[in-house]
Amino acid sequence: MIERNMVSTTFELPGYTVDGTLGVVRGIIVRSRSVVGSIGAGLQTIFGGNISLYTSLCERTRQDAYERMVAEAATLGANAVIGVRYDATEIATGVTEVLCYGTAVHVRRAVA
Repeated sequence: MIERNMVSTTFELPGYTVDGTLGVVRGIIVRSRSVVGSIGAGLQTIFGGNISLYTSLCERTRQDAYERMVAEAATLGANAVIGVRYDATEIATGVTEVLCYGTAVHVRRAVA
């Protein structure tokens, strides 16, 4: 498994040299809101502030997409992922796709 400190939104990892690029990797999750969750979130909007039901759903979805991306990179033999980004698209009312993608690479510690 790839360690969290080896996944970066930048295109380099300080102290490491990229030995090889293994290609684009991605993790895709499609989620929908449940009727119960939508009702609960609707009630939270009455009072304003953070809508915790949606916040948790979004965070879980992003984490799942991230984990899938990292697993795909590890399958390719990568020990790091650089240039990580997220994207989200509403496919249908209440159904959203979350994509996490980056470049799988093999890195080694840079010689000082």
